[in-house]
Amino acid sequence: MFQELEEIKEKYRQLTLSLSDPSLVSNPQKVKKVAKERAELEPLVKKYEDYQKIENNIKDSEEILADPKSDSDLKKLAEDELKELRQEEEKIKEELKILLLPKDPNDEKNVFLEIRAGAGGDEASLFAQDLFRMYSRFAEKKGWKSEVMSTSFSPIGGLKEIIANIRGERVYSQLKYESGVHRVQRVPQTEASGRIHTSTVTVAVLPEADEVDVELDPKDLKLEAFGASGPGGQNVNRNYTAIRVTHKPSGLVVTCQDEKSQHRNKEKVLRILRSRLMDIAQRKQQEKIAKDRKSQVGTGERSEKIRTYNFPQSRITDHRLNLTLHKLEAVLDGSLDEFINSLILHYQKQMMEKRINSSA
Repeated sequence: MFQELEEIKEKYRQLTLSLSDPSLVSNPQKVKKVAKERAELEPLVKKYEDYQKIENNIKDSEEILADPKSDSDLKKLAEDELKELRQEEEKIKEELKILLLPKDPNDEKNVFLEIRAGAGGDEASLFAQDLFRMYSRFAEKKGWKSEVMSTSFSPIGGLKEIIANIRGERVYSQLKYESGVHRVQRVPQTEASGRIHTSTVTVAVLPEADEVDVELDPKDLKLEAFGASGPGGQNVNRNYTAIRVTHKPSGLVVTCQDEKSQHRNKEKVLRILRSRLMDIAQRKQQEKIAKDRKSQVGTGERSEKIRTYNFPQSRITDHRLNLTLHKLEAVLDGSLDEFINSLILHYQKQMMEKRINSSA
């Protein structure tokens, strides 16, 4: 580990020097690339420098304790300090192990959040609406921007499906573990007898693909314009503003009718299509790497029941963590940090164990 850290520190030093190179300054794109690479290494290098300072302080304390000329008071101070330094040393060592883990290249990306009502009919659509509000409030608290791309409503006003684009700092790194089946247990609004029903909603979090990530060949696309249905006014319903795109090689179909402009709807469906195609390609790659996808960190297994929201007991349980919180109202109001931070640590630990086992 420490040889790797020394190599990274040297690379960071070289990148820092190159930023003052006159030949590089004349190339803005290269400057941006080097600056970005240096910024990615900086937290690890700074943490390693903290570790080295602690190691030096430990050495100083040990020398005082080993020196027969040191008086008893000085030795007592050195002994107490050494105990604290050893604890700090172990803490930073664990942090370094986490920082050395392979980075998910998608962590910096914006996302498409896709929420769909599953089993449970109207009650599932109402819970899909609750989940969308939960993620919207979480995004607000993080200072992220949300844009609804596509919606489909149930007869009672719930959401059969909603797709939203969420933009901000490291959005995918925070939301990628939300993919899966979310289960709700509560008395439906339409249930007169007061029986508890169980419904499900599926959530998919896709990193947004850039045009350079997925190049769409116009020959592979079938674009259709049609009259939008549902709310939107006479203009939307009378004119052919809605867009449906079919990607012929994969058979993927994406529809958007929320905008009054055909051009805007087309722009949205192509952005969603790119991200779905990138997601499919990445999943195929992950399946080649390992047959057991559950051992892969960050793949977001969507058939897996990941969380249960129990309204009568105001209880939420994340089944991957075996973590239960009795703060349902706060979580549905966007206070997701406790779950998300625990999930990040959980999967980091899995990655560390996998790395140790593979190097053993």
